[in-house]
Amino acid sequence: MAAKGFFTDTTVCIGCKACEVACKEWNQLPDDGMSFTGMSYDNTVSLGASTWRHVAFVERPAALRGDQDGGFSWLMMSDVCKHCQRAGCLESCPTGAIVRTEFDTVYVQPDVCNGCGYCIVGCPFGVIDRREGDGRAWKCTLCYDRLKGDLTPACAKACPTDSIQFGDLDELKDRARARLEQVHARGVSDAYLYGVDEESQPGTEGLNAFFLLVDRPEVYNLPPDPVVPTKKAGQAWLSLAAAALGLAVTAVGAAVAGRGSHHR
Repeated sequence: MAAKGFFTDTTVCIGCKACEVACKEWNQLPDDGMSFTGMSYDNTVSLGASTWRHVAFVERPAALRGDQDGGFSWLMMSDVCKHCQRAGCLESCPTGAIVRTEFDTVYVQPDVCNGCGYCIVGCPFGVIDRREGDGRAWKCTLCYDRLKGDLTPACAKACPTDSIQFGDLDELKDRARARLEQVHARGVSDAYLYGVDEESQPGTEGLNAFFLLVDRPEVYNLPPDPVVPTKKAGQAWLSLAAAALGLAVTAVGAAVAGRGSHHR
């Protein structure tokens, strides 16, 4: 079975939120409130247990490279769970509730989740969360039920500009690199691919849902160098062992010094 994923091209996102609506309708997710937050045209703010797709509206006091229309530009991005190749949520789950599917996606089994929350602190993107009143952890499933029926995920199906593209991961990567060359040729030299492979993002070993961006990751509320916590577990144990050894040497030294002063 070929690995599946998303390539999200932010340069053609128009902020229509069709992906958000389609995701909620298909997955029967609770609403996020019907009032604006005061943070641009946004009533959802971030991904969470009931928001599996989030369209960010980023207002910048700068023009896009190659754009001569003045010192202002909109950046729009439909964010989603990244379905990391090395998934912090999966590695942190003590019950086996989080699994990797036959499509190489990361899926939370709600009937197994006990709501411990370890997955939440294990995700370097802050994607997964517990639903209020439910207690269990929820996130994007990449429409696992639709994939089993050979259907396109609801968000990609609803996107009117093909900003969200779904398919075999290897094919998506080739398509993304070709698109990046096209964008560069049009004068947007700042464009780059975020999380397309392990080389560009070693801390997660690459993302199954990656992005074409035109500004720093922080501008889109993405970490510049995400690292799965368990990836540094070995280094942490070595540091602990070195600290313990240092304390032992200090204790032995103090004991020897104490004996020497006593004999004098």
